[in-house]
Amino acid sequence: MKFSLSLSHVSAGFIAVLVGYTSSAAIVFQAATAAGATAAEISSWLWAIGMGMGLSTIGLSLYYRMPVLTAWSTPGAALLVTGLSGITLAEAVGVFLFSSLLITLVGFSGGFDKIMRYVPAPLAAAMLAGVLFQFGLNLFNVAGTHLTLVLLMLMTYLGARRLLPRYVIPLALLVGFVVAGLQGQLRFENFEVQWSSPVWVTPEFTLQSLIGVGIPLFIVTMASQNLPGIAVLRANGYKVPASPLISTTGITGLLLAPFGGFAYNLAAITAAICMGKDAGPDPDKRYWASVSAGCFYLLAGVFGATVAGLFAAFPEALVMAIAGLALLGTIGNSLAGALADEHSREASLLTFLITASGISLVGIGSAFWGILVGLAAYYLLSDKRKSNESEVARDSSRA
Repeated sequence: MKFSLSLSHVSAGFIAVLVGYTSSAAIVFQAATAAGATAAEISSWLWAIGMGMGLSTIGLSLYYRMPVLTAWSTPGAALLVTGLSGITLAEAVGVFLFSSLLITLVGFSGGFDKIMRYVPAPLAAAMLAGVLFQFGLNLFNVAGTHLTLVLLMLMTYLGARRLLPRYVIPLALLVGFVVAGLQGQLRFENFEVQWSSPVWVTPEFTLQSLIGVGIPLFIVTMASQNLPGIAVLRANGYKVPASPLISTTGITGLLLAPFGGFAYNLAAITAAICMGKDAGPDPDKRYWASVSAGCFYLLAGVFGATVAGLFAAFPEALVMAIAGLALLGTIGNSLAGALADEHSREASLLTFLITASGISLVGIGSAFWGILVGLAAYYLLSDKRKSNESEVARDSSRA
């Protein structure tokens, strides 16, 4: 295996981790607090999350030589904020183990691969476009209050796209840092170097917590995270079998749940950053971007609160702007793939609109409902189209 790490790979990996931590790390803190975790135990959660995501990302990416990125379950963390209220930390760990066991069993059974065979490529692309669409909008939403920052980053992006296409995102990020610094938007008041260390919590199992929290955690992780995670790989042309990936995230959870690793899954949004053209000109070498992300995950795990404080120092507008720019190409390619075939265009459009709406029903995110409605429309209209084609053929034969 030839080592071919480049600046674009490192930049994409850093941005993926930056976006992941700044967008939802606060929810993890809230979930740990809801479970009654102490400061040392919260630090252990950060250690377990960083180490689990880092090792699984690096291992899977190097093994398959494809940009496979794992993440924590953000909707799962949001569920735990309310679901863990009144549950002891030991019972919470039991919930984590139970959910991870279910994910592992689904992976080993091969059932997820079978399900994905029934999802047409245009619908998967439409779901991915819907998941990423808000990030594209956010690029311009923040321009109302941070016009100079966004405008200079966008100008850098367009200029570098023409003159230095391999360094588009690193240059845009650099300009964003400089502008934010000159405007006094970088806040390092709460930044201090702190090591994280694992704290073992012996699990306890109660039927109420396993059914009331464990099963919902499993469902939202599979439907809202792993389904889009597989879709983003397929949409970018990476044909990785789903079952080994799902099994790996489940096993990672089984190993690290006693330390606070509540749920691991395949990433979608941050993974897309590592799969686009800005992550590297050669698709076969973009796995180095996810390997870079895995290394940053490991650093985040080792230093825990330090990294959380570092990412908190970046202004939200900068994070939104760089995420939007990094995902522009993927959004465009996904929309093109979703709408290219006129026979599936209507079903793809429904999938895209429902997913982009952000609707959540019974705790399950819009990606699941988008693909569900899209599949129903696709197969319903497909049957109608076949019926119409048969009638036309019969009329032609009579004539």
